[in-house]
Amino acid sequence: MPPRDVCDQACGNLFDRTPYAIDKALEFSKREEEFIKRAGFVLMAELAVHDKKADDLVFIRFFPIIEREAWDDRNFVKKAVNWALRQIGKRNGTLRPLAIQCAERIQQQDSKAAKWIAGDALRELRK
Repeated sequence: MPPRDVCDQACGNLFDRTPYAIDKALEFSKREEEFIKRAGFVLMAELAVHDKKADDLVFIRFFPIIEREAWDDRNFVKKAVNWALRQIGKRNGTLRPLAIQCAERIQQQDSKAAKWIAGDALRELRK
C-alpha cells in the first residue's frame, strides 16, 4: 500500500476517533516530514466529516494553521491542506463563509501552492 493510502486510512479510520486527534492534527501540521505533515491535515478533514459533536471552534482554530502551511508545494501536503479547508467549509453554514474567507486570504499569498489550494477550495465552496 502506498504511503499516502496508509496515512489517509490510519487517519480516517482510526486516529480521528481518538481523544487526542485534535492535538495530533495541530502537532503533525507543524512537522517537516511529508506524510506526518499530511496526516495533520487529513486529521482536520476527517474530523470535519466524522466528529459530529465537535464544536465549530475546533475547526475555526484550524484556519490559521491551514493558512500558515499553504505555501508547501509538495503534492501530498498541498492536497491535504486543500482537503482540510474544503471539508471544514462543507461542515455547516457557519464554517462555510469562514472557510471562504480563509481561502481568499490564502489566495493572496505569493505561492503557487497557496494559489492552487485557494482556487480549488473556492470553486467548491462557492457552489
